[in-house]
Order: sequence, then structure tokens, then C-alpha cells
Amino acid sequence: MKLVFATHNLNKLKEIQELVPSGIEILSLTDIKCTEDIEETGTTLEENAKIKVDYIKDNYGYDCFADDSGLEIDSLEGAPGVYSARYAGAEKSNEKNIEKVWAKLADKKDKSAQFRTIIAAHIDGKTLQCEGKVRGTIISKKRGEGGFGYDPIFIPNGYSKTFAELGKEVKNEISHRAIAFRIFLKIL
Repeated sequence: MKLVFATHNLNKLKEIQELVPSGIEILSLTDIKCTEDIEETGTTLEENAKIKVDYIKDNYGYDCFADDSGLEIDSLEGAPGVYSARYAGAEKSNEKNIEKVWAKLADKKDKSAQFRTIIAAHIDGKTLQCEGKVRGTIISKKRGEGGFGYDPIFIPNGYSKTFAELGKEVKNEISHRAIAFRIFLKIL
């Protein structure tokens, strides 16, 4: 089975490819010669994931899936949420995004948060959606070299290390994307 993962993000692509059992080949947007940057105009993770799969199905005809993920901080009323990648501006700077989170949390006692992923898919004429989330805490100093995005400042509940410190093996077991993708694979 071949499925298109509607992303240009190489970090996400690698993470998903490591979770896929043999027999399923994951193709990227580059593999199908889609060079467009699919504009995410939704106001929710659910809307953005659906926009991406609709675009690929409508314009390329492939069975496909897409995710949209966000960091949702309780004391910031769920921000940055759907705007996580571009929280500090359109250039999508991880450093600036983290700095903005810290600035917004400076006077807040509650640092609890969750990472949440929505996967939308068009498979064999059916549309489906699934969700994965992991609760944790935001810390005020970056730790770890692995991961990407907000991983260096997020400690998942039950752990003492950030996603960036845990390594890809542990992260691929407990992350929001891994949880959503395992649900997606069961549906397949």
C-alpha cells in the first residue's frame, strides 16, 4: 500500500516513516512532485489537516493523510495551538516561538500544556480523522539536542526529561503524533 503524507516537513516525515510497518510505503509531497505550499487557512488543527488532504486528493488523486499539530498551553487559553509553527511570525522560527511562549508565561504559575495532533485522511473513498495528545509541562530553559519545535521546553507527564532529551525511540512511543498515528494504523 502506498500513502501520501501531505507534508514538506522532513522531521515529521522521518518520524512517521519510523512508525510504519512493512507493507506501507509513505510518499512525501516531493515524491509526488507537489511543490506547492498548501496554505493552512483553518482556525483549528482539524480544519488544517482536512485542508491538506482535500488538496492532495482533489489535485493529485492519491489516497493520503495529513497531520496538524500544536502546543496548547492551559494558562494561555490553548495558545499557541493552531498557530504553533508561526506563533512569533510567518518565518516559523523555533527560537522566536519558544521565546514568545516564555514571554507569555512569565507571570503565569500554571505551566501545564499538551501537544495535540490531528490526522485527517482520504483512504479508499472514505474520510477519517483521529487525534493524539500528550500532557506535560513547559520549562523555562531549553534542554536537549533532539527533536524539533517546542521539544526542548516540553516535559511529558511521568518523565523528567524533555522530548528533546528523551531520544526518538522514546518520543516515537509516547508523542502526540505517535499516538494519533497508531490509531490511524489500526483504522487502516
